[in-house]
Amino acid sequence: MTGPRSQRLRELGIELPAPPEPVGSYRPVVRVGRLAWVAGQIALEGGRVVSPGAVDREVPVAAAQQAARRATLQALSALAKELGSIDAIRRIVRLGVFVQSSPGFDRQHEVANGASELLGELFGEEGRPTRIAVGVAGLPKNGSVEVELLVEAD
Repeated sequence: MTGPRSQRLRELGIELPAPPEPVGSYRPVVRVGRLAWVAGQIALEGGRVVSPGAVDREVPVAAAQQAARRATLQALSALAKELGSIDAIRRIVRLGVFVQSSPGFDRQHEVANGASELLGELFGEEGRPTRIAVGVAGLPKNGSVEVELLVEAD
């Protein structure tokens, strides 16, 4: 990694986790032309789900924001593997954040900021995508947050 994106990671003291392995019948990244879609990422560390459970009831908002950040790093790692380097990412086009939410919880947008703020730190204005933050009843492996990305790449 030698370009501006990888340099920015180093400046921030961030190391990408190992690229995720699919746990089902899908590809982690699909590229069509200059667009690359990353499959949903649940925050994992050492093969275990980070902050499992429903946000607000079992997982505090701050912990869910960190899970969103971790899942975003995993998505970037998947992209780096597919594209050859994180430096091949031109801009983030769309960010989807799905939050396993307790009944009545309405702060999904705050959880999504864990992902959005990281992308802004790494990519500047090119890291400000369109975004969706959705509350859901459950996620795979009881994850509290799942993140998906759509990027434009070289």
